[in-house]
Amino acid sequence: MKIIGILGEIGSGKSYVAKKFGYPVFNADEEVGKLYKKDRSIFKKLKKSLPEYFIKFPIHKSDISNAILAEKNNLKKIIKIVHLEIRKKMNIFLKKNKNKKIVILDIPLLLENKINKPKDILIFIQPKKSELLRRLKKRKNYNKKLFKIFKKIQLSLDYKKKKSNFIIKNDFKTKTIEKYVKRILNQI
Repeated sequence: MKIIGILGEIGSGKSYVAKKFGYPVFNADEEVGKLYKKDRSIFKKLKKSLPEYFIKFPIHKSDISNAILAEKNNLKKIIKIVHLEIRKKMNIFLKKNKNKKIVILDIPLLLENKINKPKDILIFIQPKKSELLRRLKKRKNYNKKLFKIFKKIQLSLDYKKKKSNFIIKNDFKTKTIEKYVKRILNQI
């Protein structure tokens, strides 16, 4: 089984590109969302660590945002609690799909959390800056301060680009993405 890790900044189109490969995708953001909605043990751990922000279950994105915006270190506390569970879910996903030719990891902090292995294929998604900002501002939960906080915990885009085996220049057009994906699949 080959593992493809998708890299790029927030809003670059990582999840969209990941789906275009046509293989099983582990989407960490979706899994985190499920934890917040369905996992009472995560809620209890967050409530214990940050009681003033986590009052009732299920957890809402606004609870997370408020905690992070109030104090930078809260993000580290949240990540520490949530990351362990996400890693477990990823391992279950990998075991379940061990007979697949390829699996895709769509994990925003893939390199930062040292989740990838040296033989994994890394693909960097590079959008035009202007298009990226336009798309981010359209998101209903876009918050510039939050965006900056998240960027600070990420490795530089240049570093991620250098570590990548392939770069997809995302113009947010299906035809372009499909062309890149086809070319990459042919090469691996």
